[in-house]
Amino acid sequence: MTSITFIQPDGHSRSLGLADGTSLMQGATGAGLDGIVAECGGNAMCATCHVYVDEAWAGRLPPLSDDEDALLDGAAAERLPTSRLSCQITVTPELDGLVVRLPERQI
Repeated sequence: MTSITFIQPDGHSRSLGLADGTSLMQGATGAGLDGIVAECGGNAMCATCHVYVDEAWAGRLPPLSDDEDALLDGAAAERLPTSRLSCQITVTPELDGLVVRLPERQI
């Protein structure tokens, strides 16, 4: 299991042990984490699983695809330089300790 910390807009955090090979979105919604809506179920067709990756980790993730980049332009919350779709981040042992922040709103 890989430990990922999700920080809510109010500052409360929750660390989850996620199975390698799943997406952050799958792990978070499966654990009942509030704040990730995931309307499209992880098919990269909406931006309701938008997260802000901690700056210390941003460079360790694979680059944005063109589709992810376009979807983030339409996200309900402000797009920041570290914005990503959690459905597009696959959990690997190298991400152990990753920290992501949830935006104020997803829809």
